Amino acid sequence: MCAFRSAWVEGRQGHVTQMHYARQGTITPEMVHVAAHEGLDPVLVRDEVAQGRMVIPANVRHVELEPMAIGIAARCKINANIGNSPISSGLDEELEKLRLSIRHGADTVMDLSTGKGIRHIRESIIRHSPVPIGTVPIYEAVERVSHLRELTPEMMLEVIEEQAAQGVDYMTVHTGVHLEILPLIESRITKIVSRGGSLMAQWMLWHEQENPLHTHFDRLLDICARYDVTLSLGDGLRPGCLHDASDAAQFTELRILGEQTLKAWERDVQVMIEGPGHVPMDQIALNMEKERQLCHEAPFYVLGPLVTDIGAGYDHITSAIGGAIAAWNGASMLCYVTPKEHLGLPNAEDVRHGIIAHKIAAHAADIARGRPGARDRDDAMSRARYAFDWRKQFELSLDPERAREYHDETLPEEAHKSAQFCSMCGPKFCAYKLSQEVVEKSRALLDKFIPAGCPEHHPPASPPDGGLRALG
Repeated sequence: MCAFRSAWVEGRQGHVTQMHYARQGTITPEMVHVAAHEGLDPVLVRDEVAQGRMVIPANVRHVELEPMAIGIAARCKINANIGNSPISSGLDEELEKLRLSIRHGADTVMDLSTGKGIRHIRESIIRHSPVPIGTVPIYEAVERVSHLRELTPEMMLEVIEEQAAQGVDYMTVHTGVHLEILPLIESRITKIVSRGGSLMAQWMLWHEQENPLHTHFDRLLDICARYDVTLSLGDGLRPGCLHDASDAAQFTELRILGEQTLKAWERDVQVMIEGPGHVPMDQIALNMEKERQLCHEAPFYVLGPLVTDIGAGYDHITSAIGGAIAAWNGASMLCYVTPKEHLGLPNAEDVRHGIIAHKIAAHAADIARGRPGARDRDDAMSRARYAFDWRKQFELSLDPERAREYHDETLPEEAHKSAQFCSMCGPKFCAYKLSQEVVEKSRALLDKFIPAGCPEHHPPASPPDGGLRALG
């Protein structure tokens, strides 16, 4: 990979976070780059970063990075998870998942490796990635000991420092799982479903001590400030089923994360908040509003939320439904879920399905939120469909290869790329073709019976741009 940011970060020392520069009134090259890609004013980007409503995950050691932004003023983003497990996958497979994730449009990628060779795999992923890379440091910390009891706060901070020095752009840390909250999970069906959250809870109970990343939060902030690591404050007590959604454990943790957000901002450390989980559709707006209130409008990064618990094998769909609603109500980034969720480690094709489903959700939310230009691609697709421009349709779709593949299953010949029908309706029953003839004949009829110049002559073919959206 090319060292995209080498010249930008050269000479940066000490406190180097994007929030630090923004609060000094400085517009960094990263902010300029983000503004150009988002269609925003660089001053707006700087101000949003300064206030904490936007983050630019951009570790100064990740020089291959092409900066992007996560926040309410930016497009809704999606994250793809990759990583090996103790029983499956290696470096080649993970690099292929990275390439596939980037090709299909993942805005960030998290390396959640829990198997062997974590450090080597992560180094290769960072060096090959133009998008921000996230991690959950406790996974590697646990791999360094034979039993969780042996893990010390010093070892956790050591792993965090090493990952920051490698170039990790954002880290999930479960700093909100506290001893006082653990009794609140008793009434849950699935108790704790976060791997990091459950590891932290076990550590606290075995050692009879408070969360070490909370008690050593200032040292954690020191590391983030030196490398510009964005903190992704993890939802260690997120609901793992509909029954557990929006309970006292979840919202108490969210309150603690809000308090820690203010502490991080005092040190100019960028923060985003991770959210649920499994949530019924009617509670999603409430969850978004709670995060805004308790976490001071820090960007919300949600896993799903999954809106039903019975989608095994299809949870990329149950997650995308919830993700679209969450993003419509203010979530800034969606963490993809693959069809293998709850069932096993996803392969490359599962990654593809997860990314596309959540790209659809994020894009649909951008349209619903009225982002300027968000619908342009949709309108272009509609015109290409009406004009039977098959190649343009493939090009505009979120997964061009799959669109072409499905079309060519039944009409593979090159001549079919200009055919005025598809295999669904055939040449006789295509509504587009028939409606084109209707328009031509109706115009001829108007020319015959209504004199030119009358208001009734050639009425507009479609409502003004915006249509029903104007009613909102």
